[in-house]
Formats: sequence, C-alpha cells, structure tokens
Amino acid sequence: MTNQIILSKLERLKNGQKPRVLDLFAGCGGLSLGFHAAGFEIGAAVEFDPDAARSHGLNFHDGDPKHSCAIDITETHPEDLVSKLELGPVPEAFDVIIGGPPCQAFARVGRSKLREVDAHPQAFIHDPRARLYKEYLRYVDAFQPLAVLMENVPDILNHGGHNVAEETCEILEAKGYVSRYTLLNAAFYGVPQMRERMFLVAYRREVADQVTFPEPTNWLVLPSGYEGTRAVALKTVGGLFGEVHSYVAPPVATPVQERAVTAEDAIGDLPLIKARELVAAGALKRGARRFDQFIPYGKKSKLSGYAQLMRSWPGFEASPDGLRDHVIRYLPRDYELFARMNPGDQYPEAYQHAVEMFEERLTAAREKGAALKEGSDEYQQLRDSIIPPYDASKFPNKWRKMWKDQPARTLMAHLGKDSYSHIHYDSLQARTISVREAARLQSFPDGFQFSGTMNPAFRQIGNAVPPLLSKALAQTIMATLQTRIAQLQEEHVGDRTAATV
Repeated sequence: MTNQIILSKLERLKNGQKPRVLDLFAGCGGLSLGFHAAGFEIGAAVEFDPDAARSHGLNFHDGDPKHSCAIDITETHPEDLVSKLELGPVPEAFDVIIGGPPCQAFARVGRSKLREVDAHPQAFIHDPRARLYKEYLRYVDAFQPLAVLMENVPDILNHGGHNVAEETCEILEAKGYVSRYTLLNAAFYGVPQMRERMFLVAYRREVADQVTFPEPTNWLVLPSGYEGTRAVALKTVGGLFGEVHSYVAPPVATPVQERAVTAEDAIGDLPLIKARELVAAGALKRGARRFDQFIPYGKKSKLSGYAQLMRSWPGFEASPDGLRDHVIRYLPRDYELFARMNPGDQYPEAYQHAVEMFEERLTAAREKGAALKEGSDEYQQLRDSIIPPYDASKFPNKWRKMWKDQPARTLMAHLGKDSYSHIHYDSLQARTISVREAARLQSFPDGFQFSGTMNPAFRQIGNAVPPLLSKALAQTIMATLQTRIAQLQEEHVGDRTAATV
C-alpha cells in the first residue's frame, strides 16, 4: 500500500505537477518562502502563533481565512487538516513535509523514549517535550511524504544528553527513508547573518538512496564564537554517543566564492531613521508601532545586488510606494549611548560609555552650580536617565552594535522584546534596527508582509529560517526529485521500446 502511494506521487510529479509542501511549526513562512522560490507549491501550514499564522496565510494564500488561523498541532489530526482545507485523501495530500519542532520538545527525551513515543501514540501524552515530536512523526506517517526537512538549533546534537538528530534519523530509516543531517551557516548561502542551524533531510527509498546538502555560495571566516559552537556540536557527534551513521560534514566554503553579504549590503539602501532628531521633533513617541504608513525608499546612487534582490524577489516585489514596516523602538534614554558605541561593542562596553556620559553631565551640571550630591534623588535621577540598569558582568551579550562590513550576528526571537542585540552600525541614526531591517538580515524580501504590530513582527522574524538558506536546501531537494522523475521517464520509454520489439 505504501509503495503504491509513493509511486502515485511520483507519477503525479512526472506529469508536470509541482511538489506540494506541508510546513509544520511554520512560523511566518521562512522555510515556505524558500521552497516557493524553488518551484514547490505551498499546500498548507500548521502554526500555533496567531500573528505568524496570519502572516503565512497572507503571503502564501492571499489571506484566505482557512489558511490564516492558528492551529495547535497537538489538537489537530492530519484528517482534520485535510478536511478543513478540502485536500482529499490524507496520504495523497502532500509530497514534502518541512519544519522543525521547537527544541524544548526534545529536552531529555532519549532514544528509547522517542521510539516508544513513535510506536505508542498514547505514551508520554502528558509530556509536552515529547508530544510535539510525536505529532511531527504522526504527520509523517499520515502523509507519507517523498521528502522530509527538519531544522533546529545545533544544541539538538546534544540536547538533554542525547543526539536527537541521530535518533530522528533512526526512526525515519525504520519508516522507509534514507536520512542525513548536518550543520549549515546561513552566511555561506547569501544571507547577511551568521546563523548556525542543524538541518536534517530524508527521502523515501523509492526516491533516492543518498542525501546531499547544498554547496555554499559565499565565504567568510566565522568569528570564534560560531566556530566554537560548531566545534562543540561536532565533538558530541564524534564521540559522545558512540557510532554515528547519519551525520555528514557540512559542505566547505572557500575564498574563491563571493564574499559574504554584509550588513551594509543588506540594509544600507533603506531610508535613514535618525532617532534623536525624531524624538526632538516629537515625531517618535511611546506606543504600539503599526504598519499603516508608507516610508518612501528615497534615492540611492547604487544598490547592492542583495538590495536589488530584496526589492525584486519574484512574487514578493517591493511596493512602489515604499515600506510600511520600517519602524523602530522608542528608546530615548539610549540613543545618545548608541551613537557613542563602536562597532562590535557589547553591553560591558556600552555600560562603560554610559558611565562616562553620566560623569560628563554630572561635572557639567555641577559647574553650573547644581548641587548633585551622591545619593540624592537628583543624583540618582540623572544617573538613571543615562546608565542602563543591567549588571555589566551578567549580561555581556545583551547589547551589540553591528559591524557594517560583516554579516550580522544571529537574530533571535528576543528581538520581539528589546532589539538591543542588533544596534544599527550607523551612529548618525543611533538606534536599534527596524522591523524591515531585521527582515532584510533574515533575507525576507521587501514585499513579504508581517501580520500584527512591531513586537510580534520582530518575534516572527527572529524565529524564522532565512528564506535564502531554505531556497538552497529546497533546490537540492527539487533536483533529487527531478532526477528520480527523469529515471522513471527513461524506464517508461524503455518499457515501451521493449514492448514494441
């Protein structure tokens, strides 16, 4: 029965139909966008966050309400999903499943637990860490895809004492797939961000007998922190868990390739937002940031190739009126401090700059006759208006001013809370990055729309897989499927020839 379903899907692709994708834990659609760009049809998505679900429906299904509502995968059976979307029989609905269960789902869930969860649907039903993994596997069982893509953080190679990627491959192998995983850094694939993630790809054995990963297109020397993260992850692969069958080394980037896309390449063409001037003019105030006003691009003599791509991405072209989501946080205490910081400065350096600023203003006030005694209310008010309250020894990575000539550091979902991890490199603007700048650093094109206000949009962007990296993976998967289709076509021609003879 299973083989017939797989062959039926291959026959459909052989007849010229696009592979249909189901995106689980889809977020706003970073993975979906990459697959869409590579020629896949985005059939459906499952996403729990309402704002992210609306974003996905808005961008891939023209805002169709059926595709824009939040879905709890723990309460939605595959049968319910296809019935709601009128997709026909469950096993025939999709050809590819992509996505990545949140990493919390895997904490301390070992090989024996994962196998039991897979084999017994009621096992560990009260354990949310295992439940999301169980649902992912259940969707794979129900839809019997030709290919599977999973994404997660590098720590999943040693999560709670277990190599979850290796264990996942074992389970998929038992289901009839050939599976491999590796670590890829987005900066090697044209993304202006040094984002390291684990990717697992699996094919039905009727489709392929090996897995490959895309070759890098860009080159840079990763900072020590990223190399260290990769080294730790690979150390666990190499010895902590004994024999490892499914890991493959990442494809190697070399200096002959194009240099990595820099932050300036990515956002240097966007309209200036001079935060201090806006505050002084009363044009920037506290309150929700909505995407209800266009900001014109303005003129720039020459766009980087990356900026051109972001403005002209097929199907997601920029609006001729400009940008709606080029909005920033209201952080009046810190704008002057941002201007003083040097590229690469983190919170300890920012804190020291703030102390110096406070001492300068304290001296100036005293020279004018102000009696600002240490410990007084006036003294403390002045100090609090300049110096951030965080302990510099406990939050070294909380702040960072970007370098303009390097890719940005990893964007996180925490962008939705404060954005201090990505302070604009331009001291004239002296601010944290805007929503659209965050989207550019993740490689979302300017025509991609985010539902909700500023904070939910930042969170969606930080949680996403960079679409350009997704596209590289999708193109490799598409090539594998097309190779198999070509083989089937040759076999069909051969059979007809033999019958004629």
